[in-house]
Amino acid sequence: MAEFAMAEVSVVIPCYRCKDTIERAVASVAAQTLIPAEVILVEDRSGNGTIDALHALQNRYPDGWVHVIRQPENRGPGEARNAGWERAEQPYIAFLDADDSWHPQKIEIQYRWMCKHPDVVLTGHAVRRLADDEEATSASRVDTMNAEFYLVTRNRLLWSNRFPTRSVMLRRNLPSRFAPGKYYSEDYLLWLSIACEGQKIARCDLPLAFLHKASYGKGGLSGQLWRMQKGQLDTYAKVLQSGCIGKPLYAFLVAWSCLRFLRRALIQGMR
Repeated sequence: MAEFAMAEVSVVIPCYRCKDTIERAVASVAAQTLIPAEVILVEDRSGNGTIDALHALQNRYPDGWVHVIRQPENRGPGEARNAGWERAEQPYIAFLDADDSWHPQKIEIQYRWMCKHPDVVLTGHAVRRLADDEEATSASRVDTMNAEFYLVTRNRLLWSNRFPTRSVMLRRNLPSRFAPGKYYSEDYLLWLSIACEGQKIARCDLPLAFLHKASYGKGGLSGQLWRMQKGQLDTYAKVLQSGCIGKPLYAFLVAWSCLRFLRRALIQGMR
């Protein structure tokens, strides 16, 4: 862990049966050119020794940098992130998944941009899926000198989720949270809720986070695709109920979403 000035950022990582990947995730946080002030690991009642692995990992870093908290019962990644959010002490929160990792300059680029644009409450960026034999160090060679952010409107966000959770940094004092009990598309619902409140959100197209597995699970399992699809339809229904969109737009979004789902399912079926 290099000696750099620390960013006022709390990193929240939900952990469920993550013993094989969490070390890589935390190492990518520790390797940042601008170190976040704290890392919060939220153990979501894995029941397979994950909590012991997290405490062992905690002891490898300076005292007080890694915090481990445990959910009273398994409640899913959304509520685990909420628990970390409540525990966080810094004005900014960055989310990372336990099986993913970050570009070394992710925090430096995103945090400094948000500090210069206090009217923007949430930012995200592109994510790159690494090939099985590809190392994150080689994928990190991107032109970070030209990191540009642009505002994402509510209407643009409605057509697709432009903010993978592993890419998001937001202001801790936002009143909205991940919906309790929602397991799929809970992140998309939160971003839409923030956008519907009239808050400014922005995105950078540089890939500053890395996936180490397929987005829809190994092999793109159709069952998981369908659960994600139902989660997105539920998200649109909740946005309709909130009054953010009207019924005609809701009907069009549902049709558009179903067409995209059929396309993904066909692609997966042909592999």
